[in-house]
Amino acid sequence: MNLHRIIDIREADFGCEEHTDGPHALLVFEDGDKLEVSEQWISEQEIKEGKYVWIREDGSFLKAVRVVGAVIMSEKCFEESAKAAKMIFATQRGYGDLKDGWEFPGGKIEEGESPEAAIVREIREELDTLIKVERYIDTIEYDYPDFHLSMDCFLCSIVEGNLILKEHEAAKWLTKENIDSVDWLPADITIIDKVKSLME
Repeated sequence: MNLHRIIDIREADFGCEEHTDGPHALLVFEDGDKLEVSEQWISEQEIKEGKYVWIREDGSFLKAVRVVGAVIMSEKCFEESAKAAKMIFATQRGYGDLKDGWEFPGGKIEEGESPEAAIVREIREELDTLIKVERYIDTIEYDYPDFHLSMDCFLCSIVEGNLILKEHEAAKWLTKENIDSVDWLPADITIIDKVKSLME
């Protein structure tokens, strides 16, 4: 796996070697691997123990952000036909560099928290709704320009609550037929085909 959790940050032992980009440090990972990086990069990316780094096959690396996404599914009836259809809940991001993009709601996993617990907490905080995790769908691994996103996605159902928007600009219930009608964020769109198969 290319996702590595940092358990220690040590001073790098260079001997006589000098680096043009300043002092370096050694990141020690949970799996025993190590990576030498500049102290400037550590400071700029706010790297600390417990955080993650994504290392590509070519040796290049990015700060990694571990998050969870909820594919909240419900069966809704259309008044004109009274026929039930499976629908998923999509939200429009209301802040940051990815503002206005559509995504599956969720958020960051806190230290010591399981992905399942994180998604239940995040949906309660963001949408004032209690959900039940039905099952794991997949993990999205996606490189944005400045960071790597690792998102565990779960199929979820509503236990109680009305999905009240606290942080998002807008939201929609989407069917399999119109799921492609919104401008999904680049990472989220990679799982849309799997979500469609769940809606059959």
